Amino acid sequence: MKTQRFWAALAMASLVAIAGSARAEDVHTPAPDNDAFAPAALTGTLAKARDTGAIAIGYRDASVPFSYLDARKQPIGYSIELCKALVAAIGNAVHKNLNIQWVPVTPETRIDAVVDGRVDLECGSTTSNVERQKRVAFSPIFFVAGTKVMVKKGSPIRSFRDLAGKNVAVTAGTTNEKALRDLDRKFALGMHLQIVPDHAEGFARVANGQADAFATDDVLLYGLIAENAAKGGAYQVIGDYLSYDPYGIMYRKNDPQLAQVVRDTFQQLAADGEIERQYKRWFLQRLPSGKSLDMPMSAQLESIIETMAGGESQ
Repeated sequence: MKTQRFWAALAMASLVAIAGSARAEDVHTPAPDNDAFAPAALTGTLAKARDTGAIAIGYRDASVPFSYLDARKQPIGYSIELCKALVAAIGNAVHKNLNIQWVPVTPETRIDAVVDGRVDLECGSTTSNVERQKRVAFSPIFFVAGTKVMVKKGSPIRSFRDLAGKNVAVTAGTTNEKALRDLDRKFALGMHLQIVPDHAEGFARVANGQADAFATDDVLLYGLIAENAAKGGAYQVIGDYLSYDPYGIMYRKNDPQLAQVVRDTFQQLAADGEIERQYKRWFLQRLPSGKSLDMPMSAQLESIIETMAGGESQ
């Protein structure tokens, strides 16, 4: 695999540097093995992982089924499983079994948490776009969503135009918030936007009548509806897509060693079918709550994964 060749090349570079130093000083010492010197060439997040024996994962508490808490308050989900595979790959690269440090993040704090080093991998439902790529790096795409609107069944709201003058909840710091503001400005809808801290609060605003609608990624809306089914109330997702949102795992920019591990790991996960297996587990089978989203993989995502399996990046 590419990653193995990469670490072999790093080890060889270290050996060449040591050999050159020995000739200059005319000192004859035994040649060290690769394992002893490959770690010395590590930089960035991989060096941090080697030194601390841990990777900090940023998780979300209500991004069903990507990253959320189970009944025992442990992070679970589609994104979490992909990140666990990344942690295992990083551990192989640094020759250590790494512990996971779980760090809660919100839409507003997640990017800063990656940039300032509190989080090494952000494993949630984060859209990879040009603006965010100025501050952080992203893994290959592992899901494609889009902004839609959730309302109570029986609501007269059927499209975005019906949001004129309505109270609409949207999560702070998301691409959904930008999509709603752009839509409101373009069509002069006069929406009353309620900026909420997380998706759970947005759902609650509709449930208790404080908001007429909640706008976020369609898959997250279906997840919230499924997870809250036992609490009563009937909800529906309506209208056309208001934005395009490809998801990726966030990590720090300018970290080429980690970037290669991420790319190679995703390529392997796609090639051996693990991404598809995890998709079926979290989108087609029953969730721990007993509910299922019953969302077949889109043709677009199938194409993305097929391309990834062939070693081509998005």
